[in-house]
Amino acid sequence: MKYSQPTLGQLFGHRYIPVIPANDDMFELTSHGADIWVGTGPRYPWGGLYGGQIVAQALRAASMSTDEGFIPHSIRAYFIRPGDHTEPVRYEVDRIRNGRSFLTRRVVARQAIGAILNAECSFQRPSESIDVQTISMPKVPDPETLEQTSFSKEFDRCFIPSEALVSSDRPDDGRVAAWIRVNRDLAASTEDSLVHRYWLAYTSDDLATDTVREAAVVRGGLEREHVYGSASTTRSGSTGRCVPTNGIFTTSPVTT
Repeated sequence: MKYSQPTLGQLFGHRYIPVIPANDDMFELTSHGADIWVGTGPRYPWGGLYGGQIVAQALRAASMSTDEGFIPHSIRAYFIRPGDHTEPVRYEVDRIRNGRSFLTRRVVARQAIGAILNAECSFQRPSESIDVQTISMPKVPDPETLEQTSFSKEFDRCFIPSEALVSSDRPDDGRVAAWIRVNRDLAASTEDSLVHRYWLAYTSDDLATDTVREAAVVRGGLEREHVYGSASTTRSGSTGRCVPTNGIFTTSPVTT
């Protein structure tokens, strides 16, 4: 049994065919002065910009201000307003603190309407530490056996059936998981060694609202077709465990 989440065709009309134009560099930024960068993005199926691209470009803008040897440790992003795909996005980087082991940056993404995103980014020098795994990944169906539901040509996405997650050691309320694979040859991306982390930030926005909607169904008692509107979420994530590979990975975001 496949995951029964509505598709974009069901949400926006059965004749709707989502097409995202190819972009040679999804995270390209142009310098507009000290710690100021400008980027653009394509229009997405629902109109406007995809939040994950704004988060990824904000992370890259922050990375431009760090010293050599520092890598992204974590990022917390707040979406303030919807983005407009007809306008460029201006990323203003604030160097909050420069330490010997950690750096802290704040990035505000702006358009004509005002700020559309605020991101807090932490960077650290790589160091050895103990590896503690508190939650085990559940045994789930292979992506080849599941339905492809991605809205973008940039990555593949297959939702994992909800019944496959019941036996895991995490609460079921608001639990959503999927296989996601970026459709790029990341091994060939030698210009920026952090490209894997940018893509991880990009895809992190894909399932966040799904967790809120699922919780509204399981705990709130709402009917599924009545909760596919809007949801207010905050994206939090750690990039320190990002593995540079072109393989498939699963994601199950935590949303507040």
